[in-house]
Order: sequence, then C-alpha cells, then structure tokens
Amino acid sequence: MKAKIISGQSPGGKREKLADRIPLDTPFVVQIFPVYACNFKCGYCIFSIEKSKRHFISDTTSMDIELYKKSIDEMAGFKEKIKVLRIVGKGEPLLHKNIVQMVEYAVSKGVANKVEILTNAALLTPEMSDSLISAGLNRLVVSVQGTSKEKYRKVCGVEIDFEKFIENIKYFYERKKGTEVYVKIVDTALENKEDEKKFYDIYGDICDTMAVEYTVPIHAGIEYGSDVKEKKVTQFGMPVSEVSVCPQPFFTMQINPDGKVVPCYSFEYPRIIGDVNKQSAREIWNGAEFVKFRKDMLDGIKKAGKTCENCEIIKYRLFPEDDLRNDMDRIKRHYK
Repeated sequence: MKAKIISGQSPGGKREKLADRIPLDTPFVVQIFPVYACNFKCGYCIFSIEKSKRHFISDTTSMDIELYKKSIDEMAGFKEKIKVLRIVGKGEPLLHKNIVQMVEYAVSKGVANKVEILTNAALLTPEMSDSLISAGLNRLVVSVQGTSKEKYRKVCGVEIDFEKFIENIKYFYERKKGTEVYVKIVDTALENKEDEKKFYDIYGDICDTMAVEYTVPIHAGIEYGSDVKEKKVTQFGMPVSEVSVCPQPFFTMQINPDGKVVPCYSFEYPRIIGDVNKQSAREIWNGAEFVKFRKDMLDGIKKAGKTCENCEIIKYRLFPEDDLRNDMDRIKRHYK
C-alpha cells in the first residue's frame, strides 16, 4: 500500500499553537462555500433533512464568479499568504459550473499556500480531473461513503457505478503531478474490521494519505443513533474535551455563496459578520464586527450567544493546538 494512514491525527499535518499567534493579521484558513447543493443525501448530513426544516444558509444557491474573483483579489491585501484556501461548505463543490476557474484563479493570484477542494468525487470524471490538475489544485480531499455500491445506496441514497468511481479516483491519482490526494471515510460507513481492511485495500494505492474518521453528533435536527451520541472521540479520533472558548473565529472565516461572511463552520450561524459584496475580506477580518465577536467569545461560549452555547461542532473537531483555555489572560490583553 502506497498511502500513509493518518487516522487519529490532524489531516492537514502539524499545526502551530494558535494562542502563540493571536491576534492574526491574516486568517490561517479561508473557506469558500461555492454552492449550496449536493448530489448525495448522507444520513449524518443536513442534506438528509428537508430544506424547509433547515435554518438560514444562503440567499443564493451558487456563488457568482465575479464575486468570487473580487474576494480573491482582495485577499492579496492580507499581510501574509493564507495557509489554506478551502473550497467546500454545505454541499458538493464540483456542482459549481465554474469550479475549475475558481481553482485556477486562486492559484494564479497566489493568495494561499494551499488551495484545496473537499468532494464526494462522484463528479470527478477524467475530464474534471485533467482540468483541476491543470488549474494547479494543491490538495484533493475525497470523502468516501462505503466500500460498495450497496453501501452508497444505504448511506447516501444514491446509485453509483462503484467500479467507475474507483477508476476515476485512480485516474486523478496517476496524473496528479503536485496535487496531494487524501481519501477518508467515516466509521459508520464501515460494517466491521474486515470492511475497514477492504477500504484500505481499495484506496491504498490511489491516494497519498487516508484515514477513518468518526461520525459525530454535530448537526441539530438529525437523529443520530446511540452509538454515535455516546462516542468519546472527536471526528479525528482524539479525546473529546469540553470547550469554554471556541478557537475558530480567531483563525478562520467562511464566505458563503451570497457573499455573507460567518466566523466559523457551524451549520447554524452564530452571527453574520460581513459581506464581501460591500467589503473586502481583509476589512471584514480586521473589522469591528469580527473583533467584537472575538471579544464576546473570550468571555466564554455562553456569552457569545445561544448558537455558540448550543453548538457541538468545536467539541468534536477541536485540535489540542487550538485549545485556548490556558492562555486566556494573555489573549484578552491583546483585545483590550
């Protein structure tokens, strides 16, 4: 097997201690949310819930390419390069008609050290692969949902040509040049240890890194089974701990399809802190609304609002390097 197994680790590699860098002039990660739509309906995701029962997500389904370009152009105003420009969000990014152009534009502008896409890869045809590779994509993260077409039918509610699906990932891998390919699966998409071995056997020679992650109860409105609710590990296999201060607004922000900016990856927004239709990403990052939200967060999750108080996401996605609890006094002095 060629791939390195990274289960139980940060999939992005070694992380800096966040507290040592706060306040950041430049976000570590900017997440671009290009399209609010998906071709799957996985049982652990909001797309398994009827749209009318979801909270507000976006005023538009698909991000306008000119708004995207404006956002990228203005990211050049940050003092440093963004570490990761991540193209994902609530949906399948390969559904966006301009996805290749998005990658190519961000790479050409040099605003990030790494441009990556997180995809279910069902639309990763050879033509799409050739285009993404030529565009200069740095990292392709493939979230797979099973080791057979039957499992895909059960988990995602879709029929796929599983053999063709594997061939398409192999096609990308064999032609990828400098692109890193990471393949992951959630534990609930595996039947047992034998099925886990099958996962490694299927994908082990057509990716660079791979991992089994954990289905965790982070989305309100989804009926998770008791086996999920009782887990004591994070999505990445690390011990769960209580979080008094969410670190996400201190290192990341998300730009939604309608241009609205939110301070984290929550599916229920704690606050809309800007709009790239009217402001630049840099103005928003350093602006009064975002700074106020961070100050509120430093007084504790409960002080940041009901959404943050009830949020389970960071509890199940916290990395030890991002834990701010032992550095609160010093961080608060920065924001005075």
